[in-house]
Amino acid sequence: MNTRIELDRTGFVSLTVLTVVLALNQVVIKYTNGGLQPVFQAGLRSTLALIPLLIWVALSRREIRFERSQVAAGLMLGGWFALEFLLLFTALDRTTVSRSAILFYSMPVWLAVAGHFLLPGERLTSVRLTGLALAMAGVIWALADRDAAGGDMLGDLMALAGSFCWAALALTVRLSSLKRASAETQLAWQLLVSAPILLGVALLGGPVLRDPTLLHWVGLGFQAVLVASLCFLWWFYLLARYKASAVGSFGFLTPVLSVVLGAVLLGERPGFEVVASLGLIIAGIALMNRKPRLPMT
Repeated sequence: MNTRIELDRTGFVSLTVLTVVLALNQVVIKYTNGGLQPVFQAGLRSTLALIPLLIWVALSRREIRFERSQVAAGLMLGGWFALEFLLLFTALDRTTVSRSAILFYSMPVWLAVAGHFLLPGERLTSVRLTGLALAMAGVIWALADRDAAGGDMLGDLMALAGSFCWAALALTVRLSSLKRASAETQLAWQLLVSAPILLGVALLGGPVLRDPTLLHWVGLGFQAVLVASLCFLWWFYLLARYKASAVGSFGFLTPVLSVVLGAVLLGERPGFEVVASLGLIIAGIALMNRKPRLPMT
């Protein structure tokens, strides 16, 4: 078994770039929604992301292996992936990047709650329960702040539901035969199953084009190549090389950067309530991921 190492300069730079790209992703989705119907955009993203994935597999001499015993889990994984991004892309059509990021990136909270009952060694200690309470308070505050929302309640709830689907996706991998599959195989299942689902739903939702410009298509390409394919694979490479606690700690920066980029690039003005709820959620997630100290000897 390979021993994971402490974060070095290469890992720090890689994680910083990756975090910025993921934070920028929500801004790009919201902007691209101006030219493409949200669900259609999500379906095209899954379809186009297969191309760089296959190129990567060919160049790296890795393989995508579908096994009969994994079919049910693979279909479930792709279904959760489709629903997650149907909800997120539609949410960003109705609410701000700031609010969406706060609610969507609350995923570790719901994963920790489910893990308490379903995953061995993932019990909620008193410290983790305190973190859960803080994070839940932040989510409730974000949902209750309607005066300066900049979006509607349905959009906020869809972003929150998307985080539930993200947690369900993670649980599907950890509790099924897919936990032994390569990152490339897991991603292939997600893209292959989600693409027809999302494109099919999009056709039922009215016109799929909203007078797109070149920049809208560039935004779609950014998501398909960088986010839905390469970033996912790079994240798994970093998890395999460095300690999970070091890699996971950068996840706290993503919603913060999303709020900042939403303000800088889209002119959003998050108020005190948005910043405060974000702080509560991040503090809560940090406590929930805190490892217990070893007793002194």
